[in-house]
Formats: sequence, structure tokens, C-alpha cells
Amino acid sequence: MSEFNLEVKKYVAELIGTFILVFAGCGSAIIAGSVIGNVGVSLAFGLSVLVMVYTIGSVSGCHINPAVSVSMLATGKMKAKDTAFYIIFQCIGAIMGAGVLYCIKADKLVSGAAITELAQNGYAAAVVGGNYSLMAAVVAEIICTFIFVLVIHGSLSKKAPKGFAGISIGLALTLVHLVLIPITNASVNPARSLGPAMFVGGLALEQLWLFWVAPIVGGLFAAAVWKIIEPTDVQEQTIESKEIHPSVKTVTS
Repeated sequence: MSEFNLEVKKYVAELIGTFILVFAGCGSAIIAGSVIGNVGVSLAFGLSVLVMVYTIGSVSGCHINPAVSVSMLATGKMKAKDTAFYIIFQCIGAIMGAGVLYCIKADKLVSGAAITELAQNGYAAAVVGGNYSLMAAVVAEIICTFIFVLVIHGSLSKKAPKGFAGISIGLALTLVHLVLIPITNASVNPARSLGPAMFVGGLALEQLWLFWVAPIVGGLFAAAVWKIIEPTDVQEQTIESKEIHPSVKTVTS
């Protein structure tokens, strides 16, 4: 198979994974949030990543998050071209996922009514019941993204238990959502924030910059810390390598 086809497969896998993350994660919030609460929504996001790791991890590494891709670039595990295309396809997938939710939500509204809730991210007045400032939102998003991405780096270490990366990564996303939902509706993922904001507009678009800047800063922070603490005698591997499928070569090496 040509290198071009292999690259296309990676990018399409990232699109599909991000689509499912937004559709299932944000969908759980707007469709079942009143029943399952913040804990349920947090689990939905975590489970989305967990199942996608074992579904597309062998194809693309299952980043489905621009902050993760940028962090991998910073640690030398991604090429610049792949990083750019990963982010583009992640954003397309997120917009598609939010678009499907928009259609589902519109079907439940009176004709002509505006859709104001697609689990979009924001702070202060933009979050239902929110009373956290811009500074609180920035700090929370940076730290929670740092935690999440650091877990990814550590889970993919050669000395980490084999076959469990998806579980630790999914639980890490669940953990940070439990903290972040009351503050910003939980992003830690610029593409996840972009999708709903494109359809809701207003404050969601005005505040979107925060959910690109803070997660990417958090991801770069995680890359820097991992470079300091990683075992010096260990060669890192991405999700799609021997972690899950021993016969598959890494696509980012």
C-alpha cells in the first residue's frame, strides 16, 4: 500500500474518532445530562476515548485532540505535516459530530427557535450556573490538559503495563471532566470546543480562543515535563505500536 494511502487512513481515522468523541460526549450532555449528571457526562467522554483507542489506535494513534498532537510534535513523536493534517481532520470530525447533534436538537425545538445548547465550552455567563472567572478558566484548562496529556505520555512508555493505555487515558479524561465541567463545561480539546461553537455562535465563538490557547499550552507543558521525567533508557511508543497490535509499526516514528 502506498504511503499516500496510509496517510489518508490516519487522517480519516482521526476524523472518525473526533466525530465519535463529540457526538457521544456532547450528546450525553445535551440529551441525557439531566438524568446522568456531570458524572455520567464525564464517563461518556472518557469511554469515548477508551473505545476509540482500541478501535483506531493501531491506525493513527487516536489523538483525536489537537493538544495531544501538538504535544506529540513537541516530543518528537510527530512530524509537522502529520500534526497539521491531524488537526485539520480532527476539527472536521468535531464539526460533523456537532452538526449531527444540531440536527437532533433542532428536531425537538419549536419551528424557528434558536439552538443555544450543544454542550459548548465557555466561562462565567457562558456556562449554565457558572461563576468562575476568565483566570480560573484558563488555569483550570491548562492544568487539566497537562494532567490528561501527561497520562498519555506515561501510558505509552515502554515500561508501562502493556495493553492498558486505553483504560488509563480514558479514565484520565473522565477525571479531568469531573473537575472542569462546572468551570468551563470541560474542553481540554480545541477541536471538541470548535464543533459546538460553530453552530451555537455568540459567546461560544467569542470565547473559543481560550479553548485553543489553554489546552495547547497544557499539552506543551506536559511534553516538557515528560521530557524531564521519562526513563532515559526507554524509547517511547505511540498507541498504535506494540501497545495494542504488535504487528503494526508506529506511524509517527
